[in-house]
Order: sequence, then C-alpha cells, then structure tokens
Amino acid sequence: MTRLQHFGWFFSRGFGPQGWGNPYREWNHDWTKPALYQQSVRELEQAGLDLVIMEDALSLGSPETLDLRVRGAYGGPKHDPLMLTPYLFAATSRIGIAPTINAGAYPPYLAARQFATLAHLSDDRFGLNLVTDTGSARHFGLPALGHDAAYDRADEWMAVVRRLWHSWGEEALVADPSTGRFADGAALDAFRHQGEYFDVAGPLNAVPFERGDPVVVSPGGSARGLAFAGTQSDVQLALAPLDAGSVRDYRARILGAATERGRTASDIRVLFVVKPEIVPSREEAVRVVEASRHPSDDVLRAIALGQSSDLETDLTTLDLDRPVDPAVFGEHVSHGSIKGLLGGAGSFADATLRELLTVKARKGLVSERAGFVGTADEFADFVEELGDDGGSDGMIFSGDLHPVTVHRMLDELVPVLRRRGVLRQELGDGGLRGNLFDF
Repeated sequence: MTRLQHFGWFFSRGFGPQGWGNPYREWNHDWTKPALYQQSVRELEQAGLDLVIMEDALSLGSPETLDLRVRGAYGGPKHDPLMLTPYLFAATSRIGIAPTINAGAYPPYLAARQFATLAHLSDDRFGLNLVTDTGSARHFGLPALGHDAAYDRADEWMAVVRRLWHSWGEEALVADPSTGRFADGAALDAFRHQGEYFDVAGPLNAVPFERGDPVVVSPGGSARGLAFAGTQSDVQLALAPLDAGSVRDYRARILGAATERGRTASDIRVLFVVKPEIVPSREEAVRVVEASRHPSDDVLRAIALGQSSDLETDLTTLDLDRPVDPAVFGEHVSHGSIKGLLGGAGSFADATLRELLTVKARKGLVSERAGFVGTADEFADFVEELGDDGGSDGMIFSGDLHPVTVHRMLDELVPVLRRRGVLRQELGDGGLRGNLFDF
C-alpha cells in the first residue's frame, strides 16, 4: 500500500559558488548574497519538502591540496551556512533548515545558546547536521583526532549541549505578571561537566523549547558512525541503494543501534540521499546511459578532480592505468569516501584508477534499478518500491541550491509523487520535528 514519505534537499556544494562549471551559472545570481538561496528554498517549501540540509567544510584542506579544493569551486570557497540560516527562515514559514555543524569547532555552550536562539526565531524549524571532520582541527588550535575518537568527542559534545538545553527545569519559567516573577532560579540546573574533551558549566542563558530539541541530522556509514546515529540522531543520512532489500537491511542496522540505547524505531528517520536525473522519455534515458559507458579521458580527469577534492588527495597526478594504493590517503580522510572510490569496482587491489573512475562515470536506468536516470514516473516507481517493500522513510535530493537545479529535478517529479500519495500536499505548522514525525 502506497504511503507518505519524507523528502528534503541536500545543498551539496554548501554556501559556495552555485552553478560554477555549469551553463546555468550565467543566470548571473550572486552566490554571496541571500536572494539566490531564498528564491530556491521558497520553491522547495512549495514542493512540500520537509527540510534543507546545508553541506559545509570548514577547511580548504592541507597546503598540498589547496588548489584541488578551489580549482573547480566545489571544495571551496565556502561561507558559513549558519549565518545564511536566518535569511532562509525569513523567506519561508514551514520548511526546516539544518546547516552543517562541526562538533570540534563550536564550544558546547556557544552552540547550545545560538541554536536555541535560532529555534525560537524560526518557530522550531532549526536543525543541525552534525559532523566530526578532524581535518580542520589546526585552524582552531585543537589536537587532531582519529576517526573513532572524533565520534567520542561528538557524543560528549552532544550530551553537554542537550543538558544545557534542558538546564531550565519544568518549573523554571514562571512568567507571572501578577507577581512580577519571570523565572525561578532554584529550578535551574547549575551543573558542572568535566569530561574527556569539555569542561562546561550550566545553566544555559536561553529559555527552553516548546516543541522539543532541535532536530539532529548525521551522516556516516562506519560502525562508529551508526552507533552515534543510534544514540544521538533524529535523522540518519545514507546513500540511496537500488533495491528494497538493501534499504531494509540498512534501516535495521540504524534502528537496532537506536533500540540498543533505549530508543525506539519511531525516534529516528532514515533518509537516503539521491541525485535523480529526470528526462522526458525512456528513449532519452537510454541515450544518456549509453553515452556514459565510454567516458573520455577528459571526463575521467574531471571526475578525478572532484574525487580529489572530497578525499583531500590529488588523484590527478596518478597513472590512470595503475591500481590506487590505499596508503595515498591520509588518516583524516573519511573512511566512507575512500571505500566509495576503491570499493566501486569490486576490488581494492586490482582495479586501475581508470576502472574506478569509469565506474563513477557510468550511469544506469532507474527502471532497471541500475542507476537514477529515468522519467518522473519511472523514478516515482522506484520511490514507491523502496517505501512499500523496503520501509524507506524517504529521500533527500542532492544538488546546488539554485532555481535551475531545483526545477530541473523536481518540476515533473513533484506532481507525480503527489498524485501517487507519496509526497505530502503541504507542510504542517509543528516545526521541523513536527514535519518529520507527524507520520
């Protein structure tokens, strides 16, 4: 039986030069000003999407890879998405906004206070996409941490932030004009947290929320990342698989991690990130897929440049016809990103870089569950299948936050999903948590 699912948008370039490298750059929007993003987010709210997640990377990377990050304007420059958030709230009334927050960059007290303020200003539409990037530690005078240790710090950070959010007891806020008493200091939790990574005192100088804590989103597919999601996250992001069985298995791992920590399946939403390529006909879908099977060296080099930015490792200097030694990647590089490259051809040891990049270039028909190219109806069939047979909670579309990208992906798809009863007709007024958990 077809059921409603949740949808959102992953602002994949972050607060950077939207459209760079694409013809639609010549619409002449100014990426440094809010109007471009406000126009786009209004369209996403009209489409009934629950939230926008804004990617970010604090660092331009190591001195050796700076050019890789800025050459194609994807890894950088990036402005601070937290500062853009109020402008997006001002342009909308229902959709949630979740900028990326690095647990190593924001002291817990400052974070708790700023996020509480944004939650109030937005009628509880604020969320945070919490990441554990350690490559930027040197910019903040912090020690570099390994992969699992960074998650340990994020767990402690989140625990402190939540305690600060709840440091006003239920009876603390009096607000009684007849007595002139605004609050009861005896009901405040003046705690002192002294942990492995943080030394913080409460209470928080901000009043409590009406509709629950801000929504916490997290990526991460490692065992430690899944454990973190089970403990802390309201929304877990994952790359979209192509079959219902994989959706069921992944959701079971996340929900199992949550229940092991005293939570229930209803406490978390698992949303799969996907970048559909919607085309007008089956014939055009076949043409697009066939054209992708024989990429030129120029196409492969462009893919290598993008992968180099994500991996902070210059793949463009490597021989296309030799295998990639995993030792070229630094300890700070995401394990998931490395696996995403090296595992794509089915062999860590034998695949040449050309073979790995050719896998990245290759597209597939969504009608055959081989990729994400297809008509709106074909993609809607796929969405329904993952929901009905895989129990999927929904999808996050990925792309620039630019009107051309939004319309190219959603113009035909939104009406089809709505007619099928998969996409809601309108958002509710319960804030971001209400959007995500009202069904």
